Amino acid sequence: MKIYNHSKLKYIIILILCIGVSFQSFSQDDAPQSEFWNNVRFGGGIGLSFGDGFFSGTLAPSAIYDFNNSFSLGLGLNGTYNSLKNSYNSTILGSSIISLYNPVDQLQVSGEFEYLNVSQKFDNNIFEDQNYWVPALFVGLGYRTNNIVFGIRYDVLYDKDKSVYADPWAPFARFYF
Repeated sequence: MKIYNHSKLKYIIILILCIGVSFQSFSQDDAPQSEFWNNVRFGGGIGLSFGDGFFSGTLAPSAIYDFNNSFSLGLGLNGTYNSLKNSYNSTILGSSIISLYNPVDQLQVSGEFEYLNVSQKFDNNIFEDQNYWVPALFVGLGYRTNNIVFGIRYDVLYDKDKSVYADPWAPFARFYF
């Protein structure tokens, strides 16, 4: 019985030493963080909509790099799923590049190029399933307060037959932290 307890104690001590060494090796030192990461901010959007037999969900993370107080450039991803019961479902996946310019603290001018793959599957034989790529080029203007921007943007490449958006004009809310 003593051998078993002694053996168990030995494993507990080894485990505690391993955890202690792990914490020590992963602890932060006083070295300054890379200047690049000090200028990166993360944000994005989440969308959820549902109704009578309809569901839509969107996840759109993004990151920007602040070159200075006035100009930022970044990348984003977009994933959306839509479904209308007994009618269709669609999956939209893509990416974007965004530029932000703040001529004054409260005003933000933006440009964003988005390229999306649209895959639509219909539950009936009336419409053909579709899979296509669609570009969008937005120019926008927004009011900025701290990390939040509210505004409107316009898709200059809008195609009413292919676009995933109902209208070339779209309001937006943008958050970066």
